[in-house]
Amino acid sequence: MATATAYAPRPTEAESVAPVPAVRADIIYTVTDGQRHKAFIPPQGTNAETRRTHPDRPVTVSIRDGRPEAADFHLDRSGFAFRAVPATDIDFHDPAQVERDYYPQLEALLKAETGASRVRIFDHTVRVTGGGADQTNPTRLPVHRAHVDYTEKSGPARVRDLMGEEAENLLSRRVAEINVWRPITGPVLASPLAVAEADSLRPEHLIPTDLVFEDRVGEIYEFAHDPAHRWVYFPEMTRDEVLLLKSYDSATDGRARFTPHTAFAHPDTPADAPARQSIEVRAFLFFD
Repeated sequence: MATATAYAPRPTEAESVAPVPAVRADIIYTVTDGQRHKAFIPPQGTNAETRRTHPDRPVTVSIRDGRPEAADFHLDRSGFAFRAVPATDIDFHDPAQVERDYYPQLEALLKAETGASRVRIFDHTVRVTGGGADQTNPTRLPVHRAHVDYTEKSGPARVRDLMGEEAENLLSRRVAEINVWRPITGPVLASPLAVAEADSLRPEHLIPTDLVFEDRVGEIYEFAHDPAHRWVYFPEMTRDEVLLLKSYDSATDGRARFTPHTAFAHPDTPADAPARQSIEVRAFLFFD
C-alpha cells in the first residue's frame, strides 16, 4: 500500500511578503453542461483550428511570473518544474534529428529529475503561431484552452498501446507521463505557456473530453473554472529553458497527478512579436 506523502502547500499571493509580479489575462476554460465533450483534432501541417462540440468559457485571471520562485516548483507538488537546459545544435523542425539526438538527452534529464528506472519517449509536437517558421515539416497551432493531455483512463490505455506485452507488469508499479516543453526560438513573446499549480485543483473540476484524431480516439481533461486555481508562467522563455509538465501519475499518495496548461494571449505582446515556435516531447516514466 502506498504511503501518503506530505507536500506542503505553497503560500498564496496574499501570504507572500513581497508582491508577486503578475499579469491579468484570459484563460479559456470549458463549461459543465452534463454532456460528453469532444474535440476533433486536424491533421498536422494543416494549421486548422480544433473543432469542439462545446463552447469556450474565457475567464480573466491573475497569471503570476514564476521566475522569482522557479527553484521552488516541484513536479510532485506543483506538477511542473522549470529548468535551464542548454539546447544543442538540433534542428527541431527535423523529426528524424529530434528522435535521434534530442530524445536521448531528454531521457537522461527525466531520469535525473525523477529517479525513474526507465523512460519511454513516444512522440513530439512542434507548434507554430503567427507564420514565419520553416513549414517543411508538419506543425500544429498552440492550444489556447486549459487542459491535461491524459486522464485516469487514457494514461494506462496509452501505456498498453505503446508497451504491448510488458504493459500490465509496468502498470503494476508507479507510472507517470511528463511533457518537456521548449521554445525553438526565443524569447517567447506571443502565446506564452501558462500552467496551473496541481495542488490548487479539485477533482470535480476535471472534465473528461474525447480527443478525436483521424485514426484513434483519446481522452484528455479539460477544466471548469475555479477561483482557487493558481496560474503561473515564465516570461520570455528562451531556447535554453524547458518546462517539465506532469500530465499523469498513477500514484495516489498525495503527489501531483494532473497539471493543467494552456497558451494564452499576453496583454503586453508587441504587435510585431515573432512567431511562437515550440516543441513538446511526451514520455512515460516507469518506476521500480
